[in-house]
Amino acid sequence: MSDVTRETMEYDVVIVGAGPAGLSAAIRLKQLDADLQVVVLEKGSEVGAHILSGAVLDPVGLNELIPDWKAKGAPLNVPVTEDNFYALGEAGAMRIPNFPMPPLMNNHGNYIVSMGNVCRWMAEQAEELGVEIFPGMACSELVYGDKGEVKGVVAGVFGLEADGSLGPNSEPGMELHGKYVFLSEGVRGSLAKEVIAKYDLSKGKEPQKFGLGMKEIWEIDPGKHNEGSVTHTMGWPLGSNAGGGSFIYHLENNQVYVGFVVHLNYKNPHLFPYMEFQRFKHHPMIADLLKGGKRISYGARAISEGGYQSMPKMVAPGVAMLGCSVGMVNVPRIKGNHNAMLSGIAAAEAAHDAIKVDRSGDELSAYEADVREGAIGKDLKKVRNVKPLWSKYGLVASLAVGGFDMWTNTLGFSLFGTLKHGKNDADATEEASKHEPIEYPKPDGTLSFDRLTNVAFSFTNHEESQPAHLHLKDPSVPISVNLPKYAEPAQRYCPAGVYEVVDDKFVINFQNCVHCKTCDIKDPSQNINWVTPQGGDGPNYPNM
Repeated sequence: MSDVTRETMEYDVVIVGAGPAGLSAAIRLKQLDADLQVVVLEKGSEVGAHILSGAVLDPVGLNELIPDWKAKGAPLNVPVTEDNFYALGEAGAMRIPNFPMPPLMNNHGNYIVSMGNVCRWMAEQAEELGVEIFPGMACSELVYGDKGEVKGVVAGVFGLEADGSLGPNSEPGMELHGKYVFLSEGVRGSLAKEVIAKYDLSKGKEPQKFGLGMKEIWEIDPGKHNEGSVTHTMGWPLGSNAGGGSFIYHLENNQVYVGFVVHLNYKNPHLFPYMEFQRFKHHPMIADLLKGGKRISYGARAISEGGYQSMPKMVAPGVAMLGCSVGMVNVPRIKGNHNAMLSGIAAAEAAHDAIKVDRSGDELSAYEADVREGAIGKDLKKVRNVKPLWSKYGLVASLAVGGFDMWTNTLGFSLFGTLKHGKNDADATEEASKHEPIEYPKPDGTLSFDRLTNVAFSFTNHEESQPAHLHLKDPSVPISVNLPKYAEPAQRYCPAGVYEVVDDKFVINFQNCVHCKTCDIKDPSQNINWVTPQGGDGPNYPNM
């Protein structure tokens, strides 16, 4: 809709996404210069509505951004009191001792948090400084300048006809222009994906790798609750079928975060990540914890796992990518929020310095240098080989060899150098004929649940008359290619039941979508393109 005439608004910096990276950038910009005009655009119905994270938060980024966060009431209320690691078998569990693990694996000084609530609090701090924050404003297009630079975004398009055209009740949206645009959309953001392709920012880098994280919040028996306890497991039920593991975090109010991560480089297209999660809860150790409790919320989100060697170039003319738009998760620590915050601070400082000398629309190379050479780069470089070792040699070998490599990296060297990831996650999928189908137990409705029941607990909603935001590049591919060759894995890899094959037709139930982006990542034909629906649509996570 590039021929549509729209109103424009001018800012110094336009920020897409009110997550930890975008909000940190906004706050830091106003701390540096109260007169800067800064706007944050958030596609969720409110700040935090689309935020899903584990989460154990390392407060290093928050300490730098708002040193007196405790006095200002930041919702970091549950310090970690104990770390537990287990390798699971089908009927038992083996405790992995803490002492051989590198110091970076220690959660002492970290907090169990709802990142949605942390972001809500950060938004309040930003607004007090004069940042304009507009929730329910999806950014659907980039706006380019005469020299090919990114100069803004289109936001606030509502009421499109089913075919994507403007109708009598449509709102065409507006253009928001900035001297710089920050993309902090989270994993596999649609605008960041466009920028990476347009400017070839992944050239010379390893392919980005991903996991699918699924999470439920449970209220459990107070007698079983252990506030501040952090437990991670690996092994059963995934076994050799896929990499991944679980997290169990005890927060306040007798609540527990129960989460499960499946690495998306699995080979067997019959694998059903959501059902692996549901089966996991029937392990005796987990079932005993949850028995007598109730699930009160569910959600899912892709996780960037490529790390140091997969981070694309982060800047192009007029634009910088922050946080998970780049991929800053420390995989063995299962933490990225601290790096997201640090990236927002770094981007803000680079943009402030540029604007101060009347620059605009160019590359913020100082931001890139800060990330790669500063605290973020050092954090990720130490663990850069854990993911490729796990992918290549499996769980047991990666525990020993990866642990050794992390220890040597704390001393400043690695015997392995920097290992490569190889294939992207879509290409890792093998043909269905090479693998046996996997039989999964039927959910019992007490510990385990079918997808559609659980999706109701994500409070997802999409206006049904709008065009589907899940685009097929070739509508024939699901039935003519993916079904015979891969048993159409979209039926299984989606954690929200969006995709079905019904009477030899491929059905897209886009209303169910929780915006995890797994389809955009894992489809073996790379035929699905996730774009943003109209603003305010999607999940409405309360405390994720």
